[in-house]
Amino acid sequence: MKKITIAIDGHSSCGKSTMAKDLAREVGYVYVDTGAMYRSVTLFALRNGMFKETEGQTVIDEEELKRRMPDIHISFKFNPETGRPDTYLNGELVEKEIRSMEVSSHVSPIATLAFVREAMVAQQQQMGRDGGVVMDGRDIGTVVFPQAELKVFVTASPEVRAQRRFDELKAKGMEADFDDILKNVQERDYIDSHREVSPLRQADDALLLDNSNMTISEQKEWLMERFKERVQG
Repeated sequence: MKKITIAIDGHSSCGKSTMAKDLAREVGYVYVDTGAMYRSVTLFALRNGMFKETEGQTVIDEEELKRRMPDIHISFKFNPETGRPDTYLNGELVEKEIRSMEVSSHVSPIATLAFVREAMVAQQQQMGRDGGVVMDGRDIGTVVFPQAELKVFVTASPEVRAQRRFDELKAKGMEADFDDILKNVQERDYIDSHREVSPLRQADDALLLDNSNMTISEQKEWLMERFKERVQG
């Protein structure tokens, strides 16, 4: 059976990563969480004081981040306890840190920077050069792997996505405020869709999945059916 490339794009907190991780595990493919890569760059920038407050606005020290990009190494290691890969920044496990609200509220501006996207896309293409990969993000089907055999664009209402994010944070014992999360979701939607470099959009040949009213098992079944159609077709 041929190994294909699977690109899953969509809005923040719509369950892309869960779908992609589960599918990769079930079919024996490599999973790459591209959102975690941008979150890791954001965490690096936060830790190194690259966000400055200027006249009430948060500004990124772009020159310093560009200079330090060669120092940012992101990798994934399979976690046998969770059955999913964990994210490492320069050899440090940062899976929990990159999911914090602080990182969530700073990641979109980082992801709009052309030099950041160029570096991440190069890493992503290297990871998936031989197929047999499931990758999720904002521009996988349009920029990273426009030739992917299976492309899915996932969405859900902002309120549903905010509730999912709220429940996820509370389950991890982290502080969470629904209104703050909803505002963050809406702001990220706008930034992701309006940025100049690789804006979030549905590829012409991508299948649309609105999972607002779907259970995780229903999503898994839907995605597995689409996978079988592609590899057997």
